[in-house]
This record gives sequence, structure tokens and C-alpha cells, in this order.
Amino acid sequence: MTRLKELRKSKGYTQVKMQILTGIDQSDYSKIENGKRYYTFEQCKRIAIALDTSMDYLAGLTNIDTPYPRCEDNNCPK
Repeated sequence: MTRLKELRKSKGYTQVKMQILTGIDQSDYSKIENGKRYYTFEQCKRIAIALDTSMDYLAGLTNIDTPYPRCEDNNCPK
């Protein structure tokens, strides 16, 4: 989970700030960041949005930390 911690720090965010942005309790977020707990799909999504990255980057599937284009107001074409 170093990738997650590095990205958070590069944004200048504390774990408390991540709690505010994601709704994930700071102690739970700390466990996720330190690899002591896995995040759910929904938590991963909220973290990716808060850190302006993609879920693929958080999962280690890509080394590109910029997010994919997002749909406005969840108004994605079907």
C-alpha cells in the first residue's frame, strides 16, 4: 500500500483529510494504507476520486496515476 500513502502525501493530505473526503474512518484508512486491511470496491472508488486517480492505479494494474475521463454527475452513456 505504499502507492496509496505516497499518492496521499503528494497531494498534501493527512489521514484525517482522507477521512473527511472519503467517509472512511481514519483508523480504518490507516489499516488500509499499511496493508493490514483490504478496502471494499466502494472504498476504493471513494479513495480514487479523493486522490484524483484511477482504481487501476490503486490496484497496481497501471503505473499511470492520472484518472480516466469521468462522466459528469454519473451521467455515463450506456
